[in-house]
Amino acid sequence: MRIRVTDILELLGAGARFEEILQDYPYLERDDIFAAIQYAARQ
Repeated sequence: MRIRVTDILELLGAGARFEEILQDYPYLERDDIFAAIQYAARQ
């Protein structure tokens, strides 16, 4: 499964915690969220 970086960033921007995102998207790992943040920071 896939989730867009923008989707992860929108969830974080709306106040979702890492734990909430990981519960809603069990195929993600904590490092995936960090990778999305790092990717956005480089853009």
